[in-house]
Amino acid sequence: MSSIDKSNLLGSIEQLPEQIADAWKKARQVKFPASYKKAKNIVVSGMGGSALGSMVIKNLFKNELRVPFEIYNHYQLPAYVNSDTLVLLSSYSGSTEETLAAAQEAVKRQAKVVVIAAGGGLAELAQKHHFPLYLINPVYNPSNQPRMAIGYSITGQLAIFSKLGYLSISDQEIKEVVKRLKTATPQKMAQKLARAAYQKTIVFAGAEHLVGAAHVINNQTNENAKCLTAEWQLPELNHHYLEALPRPEKKQGDTIFILFGSSKYHPRVQARFPLSQQLITQAGYQGELVAATGKSKLEEVFTTIQWGAFFAYYLAMLYGTDPTPIPSVDWLKLKLSEI
Repeated sequence: MSSIDKSNLLGSIEQLPEQIADAWKKARQVKFPASYKKAKNIVVSGMGGSALGSMVIKNLFKNELRVPFEIYNHYQLPAYVNSDTLVLLSSYSGSTEETLAAAQEAVKRQAKVVVIAAGGGLAELAQKHHFPLYLINPVYNPSNQPRMAIGYSITGQLAIFSKLGYLSISDQEIKEVVKRLKTATPQKMAQKLARAAYQKTIVFAGAEHLVGAAHVINNQTNENAKCLTAEWQLPELNHHYLEALPRPEKKQGDTIFILFGSSKYHPRVQARFPLSQQLITQAGYQGELVAATGKSKLEEVFTTIQWGAFFAYYLAMLYGTDPTPIPSVDWLKLKLSEI
């Protein structure tokens, strides 16, 4: 595997607990004006791997967040953004063109701006305008890929939002997550399902607090394994997608469904997972149910993400593909820069 994985992406996966511990410590040190605690809504501007943490938080804390929380993957910000809006600008490289454009809008509208970046133009903008900045020092991300800095992204934002009072999370909860991840052993199951998913289209489906985790896994499977996927949520999947299973014909052997279950879902949602799996297998597809583990929803999110990172990595190894380079994305960015 080391001969294929030239940039040590595996090291980034294995150091997820260290990323979490480091981000919690460093982001908690960021200072904010008192007015930042009085925002009436939160908008996160980020693309790709830099938006993954926000997706996790939005779904994990949907019952705790005390103001509207929106993720905006675009050059522009919503029309309602103003001086009462907390705008979090997230770009690992600090040079994402959509986020930089949104940053200029946030400045013009006098929003309450917070920045997460590892450098680049976004960090420079934060320093110029004296915006609160969590400057990531990615010592535990040897691959230096934004999607693999997921521990920094999620935990950095958790630290910021908890310090501002928009959600509640304790030092002990973070310590418990780090401890569990250091002792977890998801590799065997990840290898098994990677073999099952080889040469197949993958459909991921989660619910409630695991929707963000499923999105992280989807993203990493796309970029690391260079594999075509789809992503769904329950119960929405049950209301129309199941009727699509019969066609196109002969597709059943080329598609696998991976469903992320949890004992912490709403009871009616829990009941939907085995029933959905039954319909999927009856239609001729392979349907696998992966049960989340952990004492809390937060632990379940991180253990599921950890499992998914190994899954996407082993799938890349089966394809003989270096998981780090993203040539199609880089080509598109190059061509856009010429326009």
